[in-house]
Amino acid sequence: MSELSYAADSLQSVGTPSLWAITILGVLVLLALDFLVTRRPHEVSLKEALGWSAFYIALPMAFGVWVWQRYGSDQGLDFYAGYLVEKSLSVDNLFVFMLLLAAFAVPSVLAQRVLLFGITGALVLRGIFIALGAAALQTLDFAFLIFALILLVTAAKLLRDAFTGHEQAVDITNMRSVRLLRRFMPVVHEYHGTKMTVRVDGRRALTPLALVVVAVLATDVVFAVDSVPAVYGITEDPYLVFATNAFALLGLRALYFVLHAALSRLVHLTYGLAIILAFIGVKLGLHWAHGIWEGVPVIPTEISLLVIIVVLTVVTLTSLRATRNVVPGSKEVVTERK
Repeated sequence: MSELSYAADSLQSVGTPSLWAITILGVLVLLALDFLVTRRPHEVSLKEALGWSAFYIALPMAFGVWVWQRYGSDQGLDFYAGYLVEKSLSVDNLFVFMLLLAAFAVPSVLAQRVLLFGITGALVLRGIFIALGAAALQTLDFAFLIFALILLVTAAKLLRDAFTGHEQAVDITNMRSVRLLRRFMPVVHEYHGTKMTVRVDGRRALTPLALVVVAVLATDVVFAVDSVPAVYGITEDPYLVFATNAFALLGLRALYFVLHAALSRLVHLTYGLAIILAFIGVKLGLHWAHGIWEGVPVIPTEISLLVIIVVLTVVTLTSLRATRNVVPGSKEVVTERK
């Protein structure tokens, strides 16, 4: 196989029908386990969050080793690079979740249940987008160009939001999903545990938990549109695309509580994500042009992985340096995230 992820051989998916079935079953089992853990609302201790986070980080690392040994270094690098891209995008997803949880004043004991609904919704939506992306790549010659444009536009939007601080604005009353729900059903002001609806004066009403879950699911759509083209910029294999998304999302519930204070200190993460998405967009554009004229250079996965690691390392270090004199989790830190 050549150094290109998009070589003709790569169209032969790593995922056999049996491997797809095992993977999907494994994802469902892990989701069911998470729902059992959150069945009784409780505040998550750092020890619990660290334990689950370690498990969900070790799992993809071991899986990547298996892919490397079974299918070769090219597929192994594709998986690790794709996983790193999806994990970095998921961390930004967590920051949006943090803003929503704060805006809706979600009790700490219910936070992980809201996160779990968001993660489940994200998995379903990304599965749909992955299937649509695979179909587009097989039927449309210019699909790579479309993906490239999506990523470049997204990168530009991220930079705009970073400079203007637009991503900080979470106005519940102006959210379309909230306004739509309020049109059809009344909403009570108090949370009622994990209940989405309650009966008030003989009429069914929504709880604030239902509103925040719908708001989180609405943000999942936006992130699915961004993340799926990004990982298709690393590998054309639908199975690896699904696996990287699943592994990146499954551990977010626990990771949120580990990074809750640190998330607000990653003030330069948006810049880093914009650079990574723009880079992958250029990579996809070059690949599309290479199919027309072989003289157009292409970017191998090894370079992509190096760029992703360097960018994430730099923005993490600069973020920590920029917020070194601010107390983690304070409002001052959050407002500096630009």
